[in-house]
Amino acid sequence: MNWDETGPDTDERAADAAAAYDDRLVTGVADGEDTAVEAALRPKDLDEFVGQEKVREQLDLVLKAARARGATADHVLLSGAPGLGKTTLSMIIAAEMNAPIRITSGPAIQHAGDLAAILSSLQEGEVLFLDEIHRMSRPAEEMLYMAMEDFRVDVIVGKGPGATAIPLELPPFTLVGATTRAGLLPPPLRDRFGFTGHMEFYAPAELERVLHRSAGLLDVAIDTAGAAEIAGRSRGTPRIANRLLRRVRDYAQVKADGVIDRDIAAAALQVYEVDARGLDRLDRAVLGALLKLFGGGPVGLSTLAVAVGEERETVEEVAEPFLVREGLLARTPRGRVATPAAWVHLGIAPPQHGAKGQAGLFGA
Repeated sequence: MNWDETGPDTDERAADAAAAYDDRLVTGVADGEDTAVEAALRPKDLDEFVGQEKVREQLDLVLKAARARGATADHVLLSGAPGLGKTTLSMIIAAEMNAPIRITSGPAIQHAGDLAAILSSLQEGEVLFLDEIHRMSRPAEEMLYMAMEDFRVDVIVGKGPGATAIPLELPPFTLVGATTRAGLLPPPLRDRFGFTGHMEFYAPAELERVLHRSAGLLDVAIDTAGAAEIAGRSRGTPRIANRLLRRVRDYAQVKADGVIDRDIAAAALQVYEVDARGLDRLDRAVLGALLKLFGGGPVGLSTLAVAVGEERETVEEVAEPFLVREGLLARTPRGRVATPAAWVHLGIAPPQHGAKGQAGLFGA
């Protein structure tokens, strides 16, 4: 498969690869500990929610208008990388509308009957949060079209020529769909959402605000420089920032007086192998192999995976997205290539032939 191919199974491979590394501190995927702690750290309303200014402002208008009309809110689609606050916003939507929320996920709905059972049990005005909506089965997806538009589903009873469709009326509800791969959603499904918001990665200043708020809730003493140090290594993701905060808190309690400053944060994250740009052991292993063994590339994905002792999918789906976003690695038709920034970050002098080759590729 070429590096830029995508398909319905791409995200499943990404999920499988991420699952193998779900103990990484710098992954946006939640683990069991995150789920427990996040319940206490989640903001309860839009005023508390930090960042995503445009989405927050637009969503506020949608919800206030729905409340003024005494109607349920329009269906909402939230897209973006894991850990940016899609689940939190869904809970805030329910709280702002004073409505209960039902939470499920696309992979859990493999048959139309699974979806029909959930929809038929909804209360009027209830919010249904459907995570990873792009991974829902096609029959369930087609049933969802009618449910979203007409608040009705047809339940098929029997098989073959004797099958009968029984219409089932549904109470008005609000569907909040979340996806990390908006491009995999079919247009008919996307078009049925009244509001679509794309979650961007956070700026360091926004993550500092998140960290100060979380530190207050966790009863952790942290100064401005300490928060800035953690924010700079959090990959623009609040979930990662909160996870690093908890690990730095542990270090500060054991090795210092419990107060997190810049030096304590830097020392703690050095222990946990998270460097100044947020790269961990796997990221640096991929970059190191690319630079030291292959002169900066180009090199094929399979060859690079063998060099670091990982599966191809792990390198492609777990390590590469952040390295590409940081401008440290480029995917080209000829293979993976390190950028000049990668040599600088690892403190390695590029070979002369590698520097000339990259000058042609990057125009520098």
